[in-house]
Amino acid sequence: MTYHRETARAVCHYCYDSQVLPPACPDCGAGTLALYGVGTERVETEIQQLFPGFAVSRMDSDSMKTRDDYRRSLSALWGGETDILVGTQMIAKGLDVPDVTLVGVVSADTAFHVPDFRSAERTFQLITQVAGRTGRGSKGGRVVVQTFYPQHYAIKMAATYDFEGFTRKELELRRELGYPPFMSLVRALVHGWNADRVRRTATQLGEKLRATFDETQMRILGPAEPPLYKLKGKTRMHLLLKCPQLEAVLPTLKRVAETFPSENALAVVLDVDPVSML
Repeated sequence: MTYHRETARAVCHYCYDSQVLPPACPDCGAGTLALYGVGTERVETEIQQLFPGFAVSRMDSDSMKTRDDYRRSLSALWGGETDILVGTQMIAKGLDVPDVTLVGVVSADTAFHVPDFRSAERTFQLITQVAGRTGRGSKGGRVVVQTFYPQHYAIKMAATYDFEGFTRKELELRRELGYPPFMSLVRALVHGWNADRVRRTATQLGEKLRATFDETQMRILGPAEPPLYKLKGKTRMHLLLKCPQLEAVLPTLKRVAETFPSENALAVVLDVDPVSML
């Protein structure tokens, strides 16, 4: 859960459950909970303190509830009423404001901590896209990137707009590790209300897949707990399947998955070319 200062509640950004901040750790009961992290609310507060004479506005999923909220915030920026705009990735793309002369990226390496093979690509995309929001007028512009990994190739190549160099490096790594576009991915997700049954089914699914396909047809990783191992009360387990020729194995893969029950209490879901590994 993420704590929101404005509402004084902790909110899950996946199932939208919320609760007041507990006085102590709900698991062990020890200590007073400390708040840390750099979200948009924290950045907004810091900027207001550092630049008291400037009008600061924030754009994120919490402050932008309707179309009118977007229109008002963007109109204020275009009209010069907003001096500093703080936001999430939603402000990184598509804004054309000639008077913007400085863009700052806070915690540019956050995506590196997400277990996804696209993390470097998404970091490179974000920095180059948000950099394009500044210097669009005659005044020119400057981009400042805050990172704990300044030597990471995605950061270094984004700073120099080296698209070809980044593509070569990224494709080299993906070929070596067996990721798209050199392999097709399928994520097999098992979820249900009973944790033991979910784990047992995921193990059985892995065993059945290994008995059905050899290493040349499919490389099977897992089962393992995904980062969001419990969501909306359901336990989740997943397997990652790497396939050199997806079309050749997909019909059989579907038949194997269909041998397991798919109901409200337990379900096996195949996600071909998964967008998220969470």
